[in-house]
Amino acid sequence: MPALRALRDAHPKAGIEILGYPHIAAIADKRFYADAVRSIEYAALSRFFARGAELPAELRDYFAGFDLILSYLYDPDGIFEGNLRRCGAENILRGPSKIVSGMSAAEQLAQPVRELGISVIDLAAKLFLSGEDRQCALRFLESCESPILAIHAGSGSEKKNWPSECWIEFIRAVLNGTAASRNSCLQTTELTQRRLQSRPNSFRTILVVSGEADESAMQQLRPLFGPDPRVRFAHALPLPHLAAILSRSTFIGHDSGISHLAAATGVRCVILFGPTDPNVWAPQNKEATVLLAPNGDLTQLAVATVLDAIMR
Repeated sequence: MPALRALRDAHPKAGIEILGYPHIAAIADKRFYADAVRSIEYAALSRFFARGAELPAELRDYFAGFDLILSYLYDPDGIFEGNLRRCGAENILRGPSKIVSGMSAAEQLAQPVRELGISVIDLAAKLFLSGEDRQCALRFLESCESPILAIHAGSGSEKKNWPSECWIEFIRAVLNGTAASRNSCLQTTELTQRRLQSRPNSFRTILVVSGEADESAMQQLRPLFGPDPRVRFAHALPLPHLAAILSRSTFIGHDSGISHLAAATGVRCVILFGPTDPNVWAPQNKEATVLLAPNGDLTQLAVATVLDAIMR
């Protein structure tokens, strides 16, 4: 998004289209970044991933009509790029083949745009929500009391997840205004206890966000907290609508796309990092706070530490 924003700022009247997964690209479609989205799962497009394939005339004309194609596709053998050139596309820039350590992913993904002579100064992703997105959020949250704490207890990898029992203890502590357990790893500090018990700092609603990959965590959280009117579940919502909902909350989650989505709305976020490097993968937004687990092991991250961070 920072790369696309710089491209859009440099060429505000250009027609920009995204070839990608529509349910993801929806956050950019007609929301400042892109004028249209085309599905990469379009059947005829599969021929572009085969060397020397016969290319459909419709797609040949489509790709030939662009002045610039910026490709972040994984294309190590250059097959896709070669087929684009067979269509008559000449100005093609390729993004990095992989993200490496030592530099933020946002910085690395901005390099192709910089090759065009365009400055990419702000590396914080930003969403431009539509009026419809915001109305959907208002309807969804109509019965929710503020302030709202949004939780995403999953990610694309179990290794990046805080254990479910820790999330359970954390949610109970926030709901009850006190730490539910007295064992050493879960005790809160006296300061956190005062924060939890202080009405102005407490959260009145907990919103548990999930997608298809988070079913394991949800199987444990739904039975425990589903009956509680202070807990609301948001499952598999369209990303623009989810972003609008998150924009009205404080957020806590893991190293995941949903955490980046929340950060891009500008809300305050606490993001738990374990084995992955926050210097590479953390959002660059100033309101995003990284909480790094001891030794990169999220099983060692105490509930008290997370409570302290979120209550601050």
